[in-house]
Amino acid sequence: MQTVILLFLSTFLLAQSYPSFSKKELETIRSKNQIAKNRILYYEENIRNLQNETKLIQLNKVNFQLNRLLPQYDSVIHHKEDIWATPKEFLTIGYGDCEDYVIIKYYSLLKLGFDEKKLFLTIVKERYKGGLHMVLSYFKEKKSSPLILDNLSFRILSLAERVDLEVIYFINNTGVYEQKSNKNLKKISYKYKEFEELKRKVAKNL
Repeated sequence: MQTVILLFLSTFLLAQSYPSFSKKELETIRSKNQIAKNRILYYEENIRNLQNETKLIQLNKVNFQLNRLLPQYDSVIHHKEDIWATPKEFLTIGYGDCEDYVIIKYYSLLKLGFDEKKLFLTIVKERYKGGLHMVLSYFKEKKSSPLILDNLSFRILSLAERVDLEVIYFINNTGVYEQKSNKNLKKISYKYKEFEELKRKVAKNL
């Protein structure tokens, strides 16, 4: 029981502090790329400045500021398809795919004190383009239409307003869900492989 409690506390504390860079890490990054170090310091300053703002302001500013990072396909950055980069990897490289924006927004909001049970990495189908995409969903209330943070839009709209999106899965630390017609979430799995791999990297502070 004591081990379980300690694991829970360490996971909670990590969520409150991650992503963070030590002085040694920043110096190593600076020796390779000063621009990358500046980008990280700018991110950390922005998060500190948002600590006492309202939830709505935090959502909008996190979405706006992180959308300014440059997009790039995984095949170009990592020479592989569908790589889920950690926030520290994304900030260091400076480029990311749609899931990388979602992941860094997710951890940034946890760092600002958001309830992880209300945040979901969300795989969607783009109705008009036909492709798959990922956005971050925030449920202010349990059965409400979630707010959508999207790297393709600086505006945060509710899912009901995003008629271009069709949700396939909601994913967070509690499991994988589908949304029923009554807006209830139905758990269909306890784990999502890529998310579990991501959490293992985050637990190592990567």
